[in-house]
Amino acid sequence: MAGQRYVRYILFAVLVSLRGWSVSYFTDIEATQCITVIFFVSSSSSNGLKNAGVDAVAGWKGEHANSGSGSGTTSQSKGDAAKRPEAEKPLEISISPSTPPAASAATSKPAPKQSDDLIKAPGTTPNSQNALAPPKAAGPRMNATFVTLARNGDLWEIVKSIRAVEDRFNHKYNYDWVFLNDKPFDDDFKKVTSALVSGKTKYGLIGEEHWSFPEWIDQDKAAETRRDMGERKIIYGDSISYRHMCRFESGFFFRQPLMLDYEWYWRVEPSIELYCDINYDPFKFMADNKKIYSFVISLFEYSETIPTLWNSVKKFMKAHPEHIAEDNSMAWLSDNGGKDYNRCHFWSNFEVGNLNWLRSPAYIDFFDSLDRDGGFFYERWGDAPVHSIAAGLLLQKDQIHFFNDIAYYHVPFTHCPLEEKVRLDNKCHCDPNQNFDWNGYSCKILNAPLSARLTSVRHQEVLRLPRHAKAQRMGAASVMGEADTL
Repeated sequence: MAGQRYVRYILFAVLVSLRGWSVSYFTDIEATQCITVIFFVSSSSSNGLKNAGVDAVAGWKGEHANSGSGSGTTSQSKGDAAKRPEAEKPLEISISPSTPPAASAATSKPAPKQSDDLIKAPGTTPNSQNALAPPKAAGPRMNATFVTLARNGDLWEIVKSIRAVEDRFNHKYNYDWVFLNDKPFDDDFKKVTSALVSGKTKYGLIGEEHWSFPEWIDQDKAAETRRDMGERKIIYGDSISYRHMCRFESGFFFRQPLMLDYEWYWRVEPSIELYCDINYDPFKFMADNKKIYSFVISLFEYSETIPTLWNSVKKFMKAHPEHIAEDNSMAWLSDNGGKDYNRCHFWSNFEVGNLNWLRSPAYIDFFDSLDRDGGFFYERWGDAPVHSIAAGLLLQKDQIHFFNDIAYYHVPFTHCPLEEKVRLDNKCHCDPNQNFDWNGYSCKILNAPLSARLTSVRHQEVLRLPRHAKAQRMGAASVMGEADTL
């Protein structure tokens, strides 16, 4: 013990001397590193003092010798430390008592320089060599893809959605992502999105035949509709491109050449959020449980955009009774046995579904019948009610699934799981009081199981409202005009 105290006194004297020199000779960081080494040595037993102290100092000298000469850094740093100023370099002290100090100093070599090809390669980290990280989740993958309709100008909004999907789910599964656009994607869009997606990215150009007026549309009549809706301030009422988008999403996205490679799709739009981890594969869940179509939010459509949609639907049902499912969801779509449409629909900016169903004769006949009636251009039919009515009539009830545990946001509405255990287990960061399911504009509330309902006064008041009263609360164009896309 006396010998150890003696050594500490010597080290303390060295410390004082070093601290004095640091103003004129050493940098502050060098002095700090000396202090750290001395503290470690002075706290060690006298038995391990010699090896530990010498090795630590040798390691400190070797690091600064390398940094002073401009050599590369260790592989763990991925080249980042070499780009930082000297004062910002992390402190690294390697202590290896089993290695003799002389041998350690003699065999210490700077890390090899990174390949010039890797440094110059765009969109890759220096040690990736263009290889994707292996998926973390075990088990088979479904023949599935994410799909996004976007323009080059949407880049910095879609990257938010990609990060949400990757962080909460896809980094474990590495599913592909298909991007579709009526104009060619530019290099920036491809470079940034491909760097963020863990699976393969594919970029498709929509053909003019799928993004234009069909030959049977009366252009004068369509223009008059747009003028009238614009004067009445119906959101997107005067837009041509919006109508092309709704028609494309209703009848053509699943026919794009890139989409023909897949059986399942998950639609993702710019600026969405996922609030909870998804610790299973929704694609596989759908397949294993014989589900065809799914949603997270349902609400009423703005009536001014679809005045004759249900008439066209009834005409289709009469012409094609063979396509109507026996155990369908007519009771969810209509309050009077099919005479009128109650405007309930699934919010289609989130969909996980089966592409083979959309390519089936039943759905193609349904879409073609509606398309021929011209409501996408003579009114402003959205893809959300089109998909929803098709699912409600052509599918069995048990083929439609509500993903209650997928917490989702798309302006201005949120779906947040109500059960606290679900939120905690899945690391959710949403506020359950913002859950849209119990909003007066929601259709989900009309068919929700009693066990899932909140007990708050506000939500119980909504539950007691008759259906027509809920519908009356949807009259504002500023809210309902956004229903099928926002």
